[in-house]
Amino acid sequence: MELEVRHLRALCAIADTGSLHRAARQLGVAQPSLSTQLRRIEHELGGALFTRERTGCRPTPLGHVVLGRARPLVAEMRALVAEARTAAATVDGPQLRIGSTASRALAGWLRRLRARNLEPVLQMDVSPNALLRMLADGQLDVAFVHEVEGSPLRIPPELELRVLMEREPQFVSLPPDHPAAAKPEVSLHDLADDRWMVDPTVDGEWDAVQRMFRAAGVNPHVLHGDYYTTDALVATGEVVAVCQPTHVDGPTMAVRRIQGDPLGVRLLLAARTQEELDAVYPELEEAYEEVALQAPGYREWLERTGNAPNKGGRPSEEGRPMHVRVAT
Repeated sequence: MELEVRHLRALCAIADTGSLHRAARQLGVAQPSLSTQLRRIEHELGGALFTRERTGCRPTPLGHVVLGRARPLVAEMRALVAEARTAAATVDGPQLRIGSTASRALAGWLRRLRARNLEPVLQMDVSPNALLRMLADGQLDVAFVHEVEGSPLRIPPELELRVLMEREPQFVSLPPDHPAAAKPEVSLHDLADDRWMVDPTVDGEWDAVQRMFRAAGVNPHVLHGDYYTTDALVATGEVVAVCQPTHVDGPTMAVRRIQGDPLGVRLLLAARTQEELDAVYPELEEAYEEVALQAPGYREWLERTGNAPNKGGRPSEEGRPMHVRVAT
């Protein structure tokens, strides 16, 4: 089962009402159906989220962690729907159809585009290859994707590309009380006895992580899960995981560099014409720089290595092992 927003909405309703019966009534579903759904969600996340008592349902420690992540996501989805409806009622002319894999730069990019009176419509997907196919088929106007090192993307020949980052190093997220979190940089050997979580649906990620382990001579236990599940299990100390360097430390997660930067991705913006790239690239570059500077570990890495986003999207002369066609 893949966790969806409707599942998070159900968890919030149970917590808010303190009762499966009242939550089912609020959601407009039968109580047995909600009970079954809750069991499936708990099975997916690996633990009980609520204790069932005579007086009602109360969140478990894992439940509090999941609800802490779920509430802002549910609120954001409500806001997204409201904004989309408003835009549909007020926007004249065509909308800007953007496809993207996950990135903390997205919010700032969309905000900057709206400031230019562009109204973006966002299509998220964990598969950059799927987004590039949609772009080539005319279902999207631009796509912001990543290419995992060692796993070249299948780029349709009619697309134009700009490289935002030649090589973005991937960091690791771990529980704040993990012994390795005391250091700014961790070795894979420090985490060899931990359980790792990887999303196998992300193009190239599973293979890249396995290559990283083999090169380091470690063989940790690996679980499969999506981003939401991974963050929840990192928070409870169950797993560690590869993460984007723009993630920041918080009360439930520590983000650290991996010694030797063994895993990297290339960040690409794709469109069908150079003009379409020119129209949106500067805002993406600004948004990415903004979130990079907000992440202390990544900011220090950028300063130490002298790396930076490619100004204007021009290709750099270094780090070209991944075979992509770069627009000039």
